[in-house]
Amino acid sequence: MDTSDSTTEPGEQAPAEDPARRRGRRRWAMDTRPLRRPAYRRLWASTTVTAVGSQLTAVAVPQQIYDITGSSAWVGAASLAGLVPLVVFALWGGAVADAMDRRKLLLITNTGIAVTSLLFWLQAATGLESVAALMLLLALQQAFWGLNAPARSASIARLVPEEELPAANALGSTVMQTGQVVGPLLAGVLIPVIGLPELYLLDALALCVTVWAVHRLPPLPPLSGAGTRRAGLREVAAGFRYIAGHTVLLLSFLADIVAMVLGMPRALFPELAAQTYAPYGEGLALGLLFAAIPIGAVLGGLFSGTFSRARRHGWMVIGAVVVWGAAIAGAGLSGSLWPAVAFLAVAGVADMVSMVFRGAILLSAATDEMRGRMQGVFTVVVAGGPRLADVLHGTAGSAFGPRAAVAGGGLLVVVVMLALAFAVPALRRYRV
Repeated sequence: MDTSDSTTEPGEQAPAEDPARRRGRRRWAMDTRPLRRPAYRRLWASTTVTAVGSQLTAVAVPQQIYDITGSSAWVGAASLAGLVPLVVFALWGGAVADAMDRRKLLLITNTGIAVTSLLFWLQAATGLESVAALMLLLALQQAFWGLNAPARSASIARLVPEEELPAANALGSTVMQTGQVVGPLLAGVLIPVIGLPELYLLDALALCVTVWAVHRLPPLPPLSGAGTRRAGLREVAAGFRYIAGHTVLLLSFLADIVAMVLGMPRALFPELAAQTYAPYGEGLALGLLFAAIPIGAVLGGLFSGTFSRARRHGWMVIGAVVVWGAAIAGAGLSGSLWPAVAFLAVAGVADMVSMVFRGAILLSAATDEMRGRMQGVFTVVVAGGPRLADVLHGTAGSAFGPRAAVAGGGLLVVVVMLALAFAVPALRRYRV
C-alpha cells in the first residue's frame, strides 16, 4: 500500500489543519472568545478558584455540625442560618454595587470571605466544637457572598462586548457547575486524609488567589453621568420598580422561578433512591440523581459554542425552560434508574442554556446603573427558588408519591412557561 501521501519526512512541517474543520469545531465547542480579554480572564480565574473552594466549605460545615450534634435537624437549621443573610445582603449588595467601584467591592468581599474561612479553620483547629460559632461564621460568610455575587456578575458587561455576553455567562456558569461536582468529591477524598481543619485552611489559601486576581482588575466605578447614589432601602426598592417597569426583565425572573419552584425535584431524590431505584443500590442511586443535573450543565457549558452566538435570547430562554420541564417529567415517568439519570442530565443542559441567556438579558436589557440591583435579585431567586421547591415537592411527594410529583412538576413547568410566553410577547420578541 502506498503511504507516501500520508507521511512526512524528518524535518518537514506537517500539513496544516483544514481551516473549515477548525471553524466547524469552534462552532460546537465552548466559546472562549471572552477569555482573550485580560480583565475578563482574571475575573473568570477568580471565579474558578471560588467555585471549587466554596464547595469545600459547603461540605465541611454540615459535616462538622453533624459530627458535633449527631442531628440532621441541626444541619438543616444551619442551612437556614446561611440563607437569610444571603438574601438580605444580596439585595443590599446589588444597590452597593451600583453605587461604588465594583472592583473595590469585590476586593473587600473576597477578603472578607477569605478571613471567614480562616476563622472556620481556627475554630476547628482549636477544637471549639460550638454549633453557635459555626452558624455565626456561616451567616457571616453568606453575607459576604451576598455582597460579592451582584458585583461580580454586574462587572461582566463592563469587561466584554454585548455580543460576547452569552459566551461569558457560559464560561462562568460552567466553572460554577463544575465546582458543584468536583468540590464535594474532592472534600470527600480529603477529609479522611487531612481532616476538617485543614480543609478550611485550604479554602482560605485558595481565596488568596481570588483576591490577587480581583486586585488586577481595572477600576469599575459608576459610569460618568450616573450621579452619586446611596445604597439604602430606597435604592433597593427602586430596583424592584425597575424590574416591574421592564417586562422582559420581569419575565426572565419569572422563567427561572417557574423552572425551579415547579420543576426542581431534589427533595424527592432520597425517597426515589430508597424506594423506586432501590434495586440499583440506594447509595449509587442517590449519588447519580444528585449528580446528574450538574453534570448535564457542565456538558452544556463545554459545548456552549452550539448556542452562545444565538441572538434571539428570549426564545432561547423559553425553549430551555420548556425542555427542562419536559426532561424533569421524563425523569419522573422513568421506572428505571438510568433513563431517569439521562433525563436529569438533559435537564441540566437545558438549565445551562437558560442560565446563559437569562444572565445575558439581565446584563444587556438593564442600564449599568441598575445592573448590580438586577444581579442582587437574580442571586435571591437562584438561592431561594430551589428551597421553595424542596417544600413544594416534599409536600406533593407525600400526597401523590415521588414519581407522580416529579412528573407533574415537570409538566406544570411546560404549561406555565408556554402560557407566559404567549400571553406576554415581550420575552419571545427580545433579541440582540
